[in-house]
Amino acid sequence: MGAFTTNQIEQPRIYVACLAAYNNGYLHGAWIDAAQEPWAIYDEVKAMLAASPIAGAEEWAIHDYEGFGGARIEEYASFDHVSELAAFIAEHGALGVALLDHCSGELDEAREAIEDRHLGTYASLADYVQEVTEDSTAIPHALRYYIDWPAMARDAEMNGDLFTVQTAWDAVHVFAGH
Repeated sequence: MGAFTTNQIEQPRIYVACLAAYNNGYLHGAWIDAAQEPWAIYDEVKAMLAASPIAGAEEWAIHDYEGFGGARIEEYASFDHVSELAAFIAEHGALGVALLDHCSGELDEAREAIEDRHLGTYASLADYVQEVTEDSTAIPHALRYYIDWPAMARDAEMNGDLFTVQTAWDAVHVFAGH
């Protein structure tokens, strides 16, 4: 089994804009670290609103975000949701981002895959298929060189038995399919 490789990933953060300023022709907002408790995010939003060029500003919207992989952050997403996504990415790093991409940003699906269906990290899916086959099946020595491991791996992926996410050139994470 290959070594797990952690790549440097972009820190999840959101850009929250003051709508009172925006509606009056000013760009006022703040980039906020999303990998913190929801109340801490809201405290930073309140501080940004307090510093608004429009007195008494109360309304805000998320106008941009980065570091969330395939997850989409809506303009009025709850800070609970934003914080949960960022915590998942902080906990799982590049693998978390790659899983969110694979799962179209669905946090519950990504969480279930990593907790229940992660089969390990290998240099390739063919390496995984070869290891599992050799561990579970007696293959006569004379036939070993005739087995097409990449084709077996491709078939397993195409029929939905397995899926992979890659976090480095030699770090392919293998998951059981649905």
